[in-house]
Amino acid sequence: MWRKVKLLLLLFLAIFPSNILAYSDYIVASGDNIGIKIQTKGIIVIGTYDIDGQDPATKAGLKEGDIIVSINDTTVNSIDDITHFITNNRENSITIGYIRDGVVSKTVLTLVNNKTGLYLKDTISGIGTLTFIDPTTKKFGALGHEIVNSVSGEIVNVEEGDIFSSSITSIIPSRNGNPGEKNASFNSNDVIGNIDENTNKGLFGTYNGEINEDKLYKVAENGDVKLGNAKIKTVLEGTEVQEYDINILSIKETSDKTKNIIFEITDSTLLEETGGIIQGMSGSPIVQGDYIIGAVTHVVVNDPSKGYGILITNMLEEAEN
Repeated sequence: MWRKVKLLLLLFLAIFPSNILAYSDYIVASGDNIGIKIQTKGIIVIGTYDIDGQDPATKAGLKEGDIIVSINDTTVNSIDDITHFITNNRENSITIGYIRDGVVSKTVLTLVNNKTGLYLKDTISGIGTLTFIDPTTKKFGALGHEIVNSVSGEIVNVEEGDIFSSSITSIIPSRNGNPGEKNASFNSNDVIGNIDENTNKGLFGTYNGEINEDKLYKVAENGDVKLGNAKIKTVLEGTEVQEYDINILSIKETSDKTKNIIFEITDSTLLEETGGIIQGMSGSPIVQGDYIIGAVTHVVVNDPSKGYGILITNMLEEAEN
C-alpha cells in the first residue's frame, strides 16, 4: 500500500511541478518612455543643517542615506507623518527608528526650535523605458535594473508607486566616460500602471493602460537567443518608438541573473543622435526576429557604444515572484 501511495505522490509531483510560471508565450515589447514616481517605505535623509549654531541631527548620529522608519515607535512613511509628530510633540525630543546598511537602530533627537535639522525625501521620480506588458496577466516590467538610494547605494523599498505617460523633449549624447541622458516632460495625472516592487531586475507592477497587441513578440527561451544582429526599441523624440540595430557580442547566465547580454550599437542614426547608450534608455526591449529576448540595462561607461542587457526570462520570472 505504501509503495502505491509513494508512486502516486511521485506521479503527482511530476505532473504538477512546483516552479510553474504564469507568464504568457507572447508579450508586448513596448519601448515606450515612461515617467516613474515612487513613494518609499520610510523617509530618506538627504542632508542635515544647523539651527542657531546647533546640528541636532548629526548630534543624534543621523547621516545622509539613513532611512527613517519610525518616530516614537510609530511607523512613518512620509514627511507629513514626521511633521505631524513634531507639531503635536509635547517634549523637546523624539525617538527616531532608522535603517542603515540593513540594520534597524534607534536614536534620540533633541529638537531645536521645534526643528530636526534634517533634509528629507519621501518620493523618488524619474524616467525610464517600459520593457514588456503581459496581455494576459496585465503585469509589466521596466528598467531591467533597480532604483537605488543615491547616497547609500541600497535598493529603494516601495511603499507605492506609479508609471505614467512621458514625452522625450531632448537628448544629451554620451561621451566616453560621461553617459548622456534623455530629457522628458510627463503627465503624472495620466497613470498607466501601479508599481509593486523594485528589484535588481527592474520595476514590476500592474498595467492599467491601453494594450497594443500589435507589438506582441514570442518570449525567447535562453536557447533561442543568438549572437549577431538584433534590435532595440526606444524613444528619442516625442512618444514615437523606433527600432535601432545592435550586434550581440556575448550571452551568458550569471549568478544574479543580470547583465546577461553584451552588445554594441551598429545603427549609425542612433550613434549620431545619442553617442550610444544613454540614461533613460534602461528597459528598452531587445528583439531578435519574432522574439523578445531581453532589455537594455547598463552602459559601458568608457565606451557608450556598448551596453549590457538582461534576458527577458529573468525579468518575467521576477515579475511572477
